Amino acid sequence: RLVRGSWLRASDGRARNDTPTLVVGGYYSVRATCLALGRARATGARIVGACVPEEVGRAHRTIDLGEQAGLYVCGITPYDATHLGHAATYVTFDIAQRVMIDAGAQVTYVQNVTDVDDPLLERAARDDVDWRELATSEIELFHGDMEALGVIPPQHYVGVVESMTLHSTNVARLLERGLAYTVDVPAAENAAASAKDVYLDLAQQPTFGSVSHWDREQMLAVFADRGGDPEREGKRDVFDPLLWRAERGGEPAWDGGPGVGRGRPGWHIECTSIALEHLGNGFTLQGGGTDLIFPHHEMSAVQANALTGQPPFAHHYAHQGMVGYDGEKMSKSKGNLVKVSVLRREGVDPMAIRLVLLDQHYRTDWEYTDAMLEAAKERLARWRSATSNDRGDAEAVVAEFDKIWLPKAPVLADLRKAGKAITAEDYLTERLREIRLI
Repeated sequence: RLVRGSWLRASDGRARNDTPTLVVGGYYSVRATCLALGRARATGARIVGACVPEEVGRAHRTIDLGEQAGLYVCGITPYDATHLGHAATYVTFDIAQRVMIDAGAQVTYVQNVTDVDDPLLERAARDDVDWRELATSEIELFHGDMEALGVIPPQHYVGVVESMTLHSTNVARLLERGLAYTVDVPAAENAAASAKDVYLDLAQQPTFGSVSHWDREQMLAVFADRGGDPEREGKRDVFDPLLWRAERGGEPAWDGGPGVGRGRPGWHIECTSIALEHLGNGFTLQGGGTDLIFPHHEMSAVQANALTGQPPFAHHYAHQGMVGYDGEKMSKSKGNLVKVSVLRREGVDPMAIRLVLLDQHYRTDWEYTDAMLEAAKERLARWRSATSNDRGDAEAVVAEFDKIWLPKAPVLADLRKAGKAITAEDYLTERLREIRLI
């Protein structure tokens, strides 16, 4: 797949540059990869790496693609970007997008950025910087990391601040329809006397639970740790999601209009509004980390169903496993981060980082080690060496390759079934070396 592109802060489409890049592999066989390599040399493309990932969602169900496909991946809160947990998610869904493109679909890819949120405000206060400056610098860093990793940018990259009217309008609609209710802000929280937070009334939403398929006990075990407020007085149900946070002293706020008031949107409604605006209801695939299954993806979907009355919000979901380091999940709150930008500054080839990520099954939790990176560097060097010699016409290369492909195909199939797709690529590379094809 020849990719031209660069990341944009704006939401009005995908920029293009003049340097073709070939990220080899994707969904198809190594035979097709050999053919692609031959054709790529003829175009003068820069060969940056090879990857043979697992099929997206293979263990669940096949995505039946039409001519149009919609992909929504939840974006970052811009502080402490980009650690390997972030990178794993966006590389995984880069592969998903490439799979859909290669299957012939016209993909509309949307990603948000939560550029106003409590953790961002807290970090800005700690570091004595303006929260807007912190968000801008971290977003630029994230974009640079994504471009270095060869991730195709979304067509719509949308910040919460720039789309504020979308969120306040949707909150107002839910209030007008009687599907949401208000709760007084406690006097101790430094808000105006008339300030009210807005919540969705889950009792009126029969689809609640249809994304995660969790029971209430499972939900309650993680709700508070993942942004929920189960002990908030005045809520009708412990899980009712916050739609609009009324203005508190010292916090940024926007005018939400009559009935909504000044404040800012809750986390979940942001993705609901942005996805509905740019993809509509019933898009193909929503992605993110496994920590977003509940409450974020559950709440985003149930809010969309409340707004449209026409479920499903997304037809399919896929979730990236968590990345650990030093015995714990890699997270900004814990501070145990391995950052892409730091590795790049140390001279690590971004394609080696990409190979580390692709060497793990996307749904499986795993722990990063320095040994993984060293192995990826060696693998990348070996693959680049293997593709550096021009063997002539691509079709002739494939014909010669077919002579050894069929006898080795069962071994490769077994490796891929065992979740060792990149190991299969290594195995094939060595067999090709034996007959001096590469």
